Amino acid sequence: MPERQLLIAYDGSVDAKSAVQTAASMFPGASAVVLYARQPLEGFAAHLEGHPALEELDELDAATLDVSERIAEEGAQLARSLGFDAKPQVSSTMATASEAIIDTAEEVDADVIIVGSRGRRGFAATLLGSTSASVLHHATRPTLVIPSDPVASARRAGRAGQNSR
Repeated sequence: MPERQLLIAYDGSVDAKSAVQTAASMFPGASAVVLYARQPLEGFAAHLEGHPALEELDELDAATLDVSERIAEEGAQLARSLGFDAKPQVSSTMATASEAIIDTAEEVDADVIIVGSRGRRGFAATLLGSTSASVLHHATRPTLVIPSDPVASARRAGRAGQNSR
């Protein structure tokens, strides 16, 4: 059986780490691209053309790229420690994180997209959006959303509270 190619969205959060750990138990020994999707500051800086502050933003953007590469490598190291053949990748695009995840899944021919879930609900989910929900709705590849233990526990508690009314 050919080896599975996974795309694991990783942002360094507890939820992302938990998703990597759960995926390792579900897909032992798979190949994985561990993706950190960042948005460069150039969109923010577009209106500053010719302004002296633009140079400072360029330096800041370069520093955030360095941090992004470290986060992706941290995720790949975690994945390798759990048995994946993993390599880090940073997406640096003006697209949303969900668009970057979907596009990268196509580029690497991923068999499965894996994303963690932060557990945002209500106003926070509306205001901040949900990367995992967006990936689920727009991906053309199988997608697995993995809640961390704290998120799953909070969801269970919320349902139990609703059911006791």
